[in-house]
Amino acid sequence: MDDDAPEPVRQRSPSIGQLSKTPSWIMLGFVLGAAFVAALPPLRQPPPAPAVAPVAPRPDAPPPVRAAPVLTTIEAVFAEWGRHAVWSDDVTEVALWNGQERAFTDFYEVRRVGGVLYFRSIPKLTRRIIARGKPMPEAPLRFTETEEQYQEWLLHGRIERPGEVAPESVRRRE
Repeated sequence: MDDDAPEPVRQRSPSIGQLSKTPSWIMLGFVLGAAFVAALPPLRQPPPAPAVAPVAPRPDAPPPVRAAPVLTTIEAVFAEWGRHAVWSDDVTEVALWNGQERAFTDFYEVRRVGGVLYFRSIPKLTRRIIARGKPMPEAPLRFTETEEQYQEWLLHGRIERPGEVAPESVRRRE
């Protein structure tokens, strides 16, 4: 009986000539494609760095804090130039030259009480700076006057600078 049973079929591995060549070509194509992609230059090059990057202040950052003005400076300067001040009820305002900012940016209110001067720094002037008469270009102070003082000066027919015409409101009163 054992002889009558068919012998089990052994599977033989195919010969090299019988194998499909397709996987080899796919692998070759993949390797060549990867090599080609690696040889390409990058698509996006980073922009060149600027020589000097400008530093812009942050919009939410507070402005730089200025050093508090020294009152002894205004006292000394006013002692020299205070004779040109225009007083109203024993009060005047002046703008002091700031050498660091190269402008008249330090503002003070000056009060006279019994011949004694008292100085107080203020954030801005509330009176108009006098821009008439003979200019004092070397003066480290700019003096102010009230609006009433300016209008009184205009009522006398005076004008700001030589060659200018008095305002219409002044000419009608004459």
